[in-house]
Amino acid sequence: MSGGASAGFVYQQPATRVVFGTGALQQAGEEMQRLGCRRVLVLCTPDQRALAEQAAAALGQLAAGIHDGAQMHVPVAVVNAALAVVREIGADGIVSIGGGSTTGLGKMLALETALPFLAIATTYAGSEVTPLYGTTQDGAKTTGKDSRVMPRTVIYDPALTLELPIGVSVASGMNALAHAAEGLYAADINPLIRLMALEGIGALARALPQLADAPRDLALRADCLYGAWLCGTVLGNVGMGIHHKICHVLGGFGLPHAEMHAAVLPHALAYNAHHAPAALASLSTALGGTGEARNAPAEVFALLERLHLPASLETLGMSADNLDHAALQVTARPYPNPRPFDVVGIRNLLDDAFHGRKPHLDNRSAP
Repeated sequence: MSGGASAGFVYQQPATRVVFGTGALQQAGEEMQRLGCRRVLVLCTPDQRALAEQAAAALGQLAAGIHDGAQMHVPVAVVNAALAVVREIGADGIVSIGGGSTTGLGKMLALETALPFLAIATTYAGSEVTPLYGTTQDGAKTTGKDSRVMPRTVIYDPALTLELPIGVSVASGMNALAHAAEGLYAADINPLIRLMALEGIGALARALPQLADAPRDLALRADCLYGAWLCGTVLGNVGMGIHHKICHVLGGFGLPHAEMHAAVLPHALAYNAHHAPAALASLSTALGGTGEARNAPAEVFALLERLHLPASLETLGMSADNLDHAALQVTARPYPNPRPFDVVGIRNLLDDAFHGRKPHLDNRSAP
């Protein structure tokens, strides 16, 4: 047996149905009928109303209304407003169309109402295939994990991503890649999820840099969506470590979600490099790099530069005054991680990410 299988593992197959392919949006009505729905509420953000109208058209007579109140980081007040609309129109099903913000709102409605939920993914966030959820209130983010937030069906239609701006596309893709990169050193990794992680990383690393020159290339868009699905599946099946803990904390400061994940990733990898050499070596190989663990953080950083993504948390709106507070929040309730959490190391990590420095390995962290 290979890939660590000889050590034994547990894998639980998720129940979500996936419909993937160009034109798959047109199957939304059939999918909701299959779930027994007759009055469906469509969710979107204010600037994605046109997408929601496409979804409503695909639903036909099942569409009972559109609610365009989804917001980044899913504020509790936004959830309550959407719940009021569900009750007002007597919805018996929920469809979200968009990225992580809209999917996150759909998850919370599914959790609160137990109504059937279908997610139509138009970015590469991957949230639609995970049981993870989160809300924000008063500058703090609360997260959880519950199978009840999982969509019953996910629709992936690459045609819906053709108009996704390049900046949003590559940031969303790097967010997805981060899920799989950190999954590679998860304590509960198994052979199937490892294969999904490496395949997803490879698909995104190959396709994302080409999008700038060919943003309407349907094959490239399909490859990105395929990679994002795999990376999201990794996120939904294994525990995350320091990278996701940091990003959950920083989310409470209102930073843009995908760009924040991208900026933090190289430094989180550098923090763990000496404690997860096999994982980082495989990450480097999947990226098309040297295959050496010590080079993986720099190779991820180089990919950020190639994609013209912000490398600095300061650029994204983080205040230097909040760095100490963020480090304490991260260490207060640590996630399982190859290297133990320590406040000094995490504060240094945050400082590097804040200034957008190239990642460097702290040799003092070697086990």
